[in-house]
Amino acid sequence: MHHIRIKKLNALLTLSALLLITFCMILIAGCSRSVSPLTRLTETDVILAFGDSLTYGTGVSSEMSYPSVLASRIGRTVINEGIPGELSSDGLLRLPRLLDEYQPSLVVICHGGNDFLRKQPIEQLEHNLKQMVQLARDAGAEVILVAVPQPKLLMLSDAKVYQKVANEMHVAFVDDALSDILSETNLKSDAVHPNAQGYQLLAEAIEAVLTDAKAI
Repeated sequence: MHHIRIKKLNALLTLSALLLITFCMILIAGCSRSVSPLTRLTETDVILAFGDSLTYGTGVSSEMSYPSVLASRIGRTVINEGIPGELSSDGLLRLPRLLDEYQPSLVVICHGGNDFLRKQPIEQLEHNLKQMVQLARDAGAEVILVAVPQPKLLMLSDAKVYQKVANEMHVAFVDDALSDILSETNLKSDAVHPNAQGYQLLAEAIEAVLTDAKAI
């Protein structure tokens, strides 16, 4: 009887160990991030930073906006084409002219915050983001999509539409960066915009995706 109990105990311990290993593997898989590969950027390639006030750099000087910080960090030309207060529908209309003017190799899209603030339909934002990605591709540019948080009473988190668009359009994706930044009071210049340190962290997050995607 004692021998049977020991065998049962060993079996339970083995099962527990297997469950623990499986759980750890799931956690590791969940934490790993697959980044869509990008073409390596040459020193003469142009990056178009496209968006609203978060791209423009509201709350700081132009030298401290994320496009300026990113340019200095990676040694590439980064054009700041952020317009404060712009809705994604207006951005969609504006993008073709910029693609024609700058002929960028890469477009970083960070748009949609004003859609949330003005309670625009999420389906419309999804459509506009997908069209922006397609316009950039049609112009010969690759795309990085930056997720924007959706306003909530408690902790900020990325609006799910960005992950959906990134998955369906197979684009490189910067997730959690803005949500994490705007969740910290000491990283904000006001309720919805980063301060200099916050924009620095956003630039670093985009740089990290560029590095992981082997673009730099």
